[in-house]
Amino acid sequence: MHTRVVWSSSLLDYDFGPQHPMAPLRLEATFGLATELGLLDLPQVDPVSPEPASDAVLELAHTPGYVAAVRHCSRTGDLDLDHGLGNDDNPVFRGMHEAAARVVAGSVDGALAVWRGEADHAVNLAGGMHHAMADHASGFCVYNDAVAAIRAVLEAGAARDDYNDEAAHNGDGVEQAFWDDPRVLTISIHESGHSLFPGTGHPGDLGGTKARGSAINLALPARTADGPWLRAFDALVPPLLRAFRPDVVVSQHGCDAHVLDPLTNLAVSVDAQRESAVILHDLVHEVADGRWLALGGGGYAVAHVVPRVWSHVIAIAAHAPIDVTAPVPARWAAAAAEQWGMPIPPTMGDGAALLRVRPFSAGYDPADDVDRAILATRTACFPWHGLDPLLD
Repeated sequence: MHTRVVWSSSLLDYDFGPQHPMAPLRLEATFGLATELGLLDLPQVDPVSPEPASDAVLELAHTPGYVAAVRHCSRTGDLDLDHGLGNDDNPVFRGMHEAAARVVAGSVDGALAVWRGEADHAVNLAGGMHHAMADHASGFCVYNDAVAAIRAVLEAGAARDDYNDEAAHNGDGVEQAFWDDPRVLTISIHESGHSLFPGTGHPGDLGGTKARGSAINLALPARTADGPWLRAFDALVPPLLRAFRPDVVVSQHGCDAHVLDPLTNLAVSVDAQRESAVILHDLVHEVADGRWLALGGGGYAVAHVVPRVWSHVIAIAAHAPIDVTAPVPARWAAAAAEQWGMPIPPTMGDGAALLRVRPFSAGYDPADDVDRAILATRTACFPWHGLDPLLD
């Protein structure tokens, strides 16, 4: 069993500047913690350092004109607002093209390695740039590595691919790319667009005329916490993956659903996010022969949340899960506390009391906001997969 983990200090070059939330410190801190935990030294883990993707690879997800625009702005520092380059979310920086293309290569190479059997699982925590559109940057995302990775494995012979997104923001760029493609199931569990960017991802958004039911959107109310969040995950992901039977699963583990995240309004713990990754990992082995590419994404509580959640993702993908009660390595905690000027959580979890998730089929509560959101999504999408919204 081999797990490919994409990591290189060159990935820190994806840097919008010191005041931007998408700070490369998120990756630096994560891989510092993962190293202290010994995850990168496990015999089954193969760390890889990607080179920037070619234009041909980038054009799996983007128009040639957009790739040319990114390259031009990257070289000159010019703005191109028609392509979303140079606004507050997506400032232009020198070397932007190469930095973003390197992220794409990590995801595409990882997906192909999994498809070809060269690795069982692959992890690219620099990836998960799910907002980037075919012809413009959006939401801190320049190139959409998830779209490129999925198209690469489809071209390589995969018949069906699942994209599973549990970030607080709707995975709109991936959904739009495959809106009319029945080979790709996109599942996004996110905070409602009524309270959060990008404002999309409603239950009735089901895919195009050739692919009705291929886009799945569960829009959760603000302040949704662990139990309801895991109930929502359990109510959608296992039954849909078992019905769809993908050849490959690509998942986005943006950890901005956490209660401490400064940009979102959900209230999910590290413990619950780890639990969802465990459930998904087991499902991948059940339905897709273990072929799994796990990506990073959002998450802006840099000191307290991102390194722990993403280290758990690496550990789960390496078949070496870490308990939430395990202590955070003292050396890493001391260095992190000094760097950020605040104490670091002492354990790999938040001490959340996760109870056994009650299956949605066991009963629907019409007075519960989350249950109503779950039922709206299941009612919209389940019949397209031969599933009963109330029973399956």
